[in-house]
Amino acid sequence: MVGMGNPLPSEIEFGASRVEIYRCNHCSSITRFPRYNDPYKLIQTRKGRCGEWANCFTFYCRVFGYEARLILDFTDHVWTECFSNLYGRWIHLDPCEGVYDNPLLYEKGWNKKLDYAIGISKDGVHDITKRYTRKWHEVLSRRTITSEDTVSAILMNITRKCRSGLSSNEHLALEKRDRKESEELSKATYLEVNNSISLPGRQSGSVEWRAARSELGQADSLSCSSCPIRRCVDAHVSKIHDALSAILSHFCDNNIPNERIIEVFVTLRSLMQNLKDANFKSRRVTLDQKSQQIFEILPSAERLLSAISLKAELHTVGDPSVATDGNLIHTSLALPVALDAVDEILSNYKSNIFYTKGHQFPRGNRLCSGSVLASSEQLVCVATAAFDGIRLSKWEEPDGAKGCWLMYKVHGGQTCELESYDLMSANDAPERDPMDWVLEGSTDQGSTWNTIDARSSVIFGSRFCRKSFTVDKRYKANVLRFRFLRGRESSANPRFQIGSIDFYGETHMA
Repeated sequence: MVGMGNPLPSEIEFGASRVEIYRCNHCSSITRFPRYNDPYKLIQTRKGRCGEWANCFTFYCRVFGYEARLILDFTDHVWTECFSNLYGRWIHLDPCEGVYDNPLLYEKGWNKKLDYAIGISKDGVHDITKRYTRKWHEVLSRRTITSEDTVSAILMNITRKCRSGLSSNEHLALEKRDRKESEELSKATYLEVNNSISLPGRQSGSVEWRAARSELGQADSLSCSSCPIRRCVDAHVSKIHDALSAILSHFCDNNIPNERIIEVFVTLRSLMQNLKDANFKSRRVTLDQKSQQIFEILPSAERLLSAISLKAELHTVGDPSVATDGNLIHTSLALPVALDAVDEILSNYKSNIFYTKGHQFPRGNRLCSGSVLASSEQLVCVATAAFDGIRLSKWEEPDGAKGCWLMYKVHGGQTCELESYDLMSANDAPERDPMDWVLEGSTDQGSTWNTIDARSSVIFGSRFCRKSFTVDKRYKANVLRFRFLRGRESSANPRFQIGSIDFYGETHMA
């Protein structure tokens, strides 16, 4: 970087009041980097750092109907918060880092010395620094721009102007929420730091850049991972698999010919695709005669719709149809999962691939909603991507070909007696497939481990190839760990990847 340039009129039009100038070390050519603030422009350029990422992500959140605000950290970072109606509070979201609801990430993980963190939304501007610190007295000593009373007065004045056009009822609702948040933030400064939670240093940006900013953090000695613990949002995957498994069982019990089964699933797939392509907010598809017959012959079809937050309207005024039940986000998440599962079922039937009992896909008793920690990961291909039920997503470990690991903590303090597990190869690069691994279980949250299963010289014959493995050693565990010992071509390739991981077994309260 050689300094700042004067913005052009075409750059100012999209909010780029600052322009960074860079010179190449080799050819001396000059590159301009306008810091656009208009998200429509950023969607075109697809370039930027944390400010641009958070700007676009906050924009997307608002498009999807969430109440969202941009968080400006005066020590040079930007992220997003969304208001959760479920939890009744604002949730921390960092799109650069792929981290959700971990507000101590910066102070505890990055070792940041925070001073001001300001939340900016269409309904006002708030000082929410206390959410992101457990060292308030230290932070207070660094807040030297002006007095605390002046900060409050200025932000209150801006908020008053933002809300000037609102009704009295809207004013009252927002003021009530403000008071609740203020109480929450006052209590936050007195909460103890949970030292058992692993929080990583900064992941985005080059190592040299992060080191210069002192944001690398420290490797956690217990987990030896720079990754955050991530929660699998995949209950809908298990429900979809359960519903499709029930449909297949119905066909099997009634000796339905394969040709008829393929015909039904082709019709079902067409319905799902039409629903996926339909308008997000008013998702609805009129049923043709073939589609109507599915609901007449399959009692489990409505169970499948329920798993996708859809409902059949067969006996109402107008044409029979399938529409969203109101949970728009859930439907958008679940439809691609259902489509991928139906595609895999069709592929198996058309290729005459039939699994033995206990290995069929899909099947019940799939574990879900657990927490995952990996040895390392790519920011786009994070560990939870192996559990999301979508074929094109994957967990990728940049240096895992000669050894990496993934831990899965069973949800809600339960234990699981594992019966089997599935692994699926990813979409590309067969040289990154797993070949040798050990699966272990722990009853004491990972302090000690027992071997549950071990495999060697496994070859995945194609992309999206699913392999199912029975566990001979039945063992109740609250944490499971894969130790992947070797990738397929570990001598020539440093990377490791897996398309999907599915655990199957009975869960019990500990």
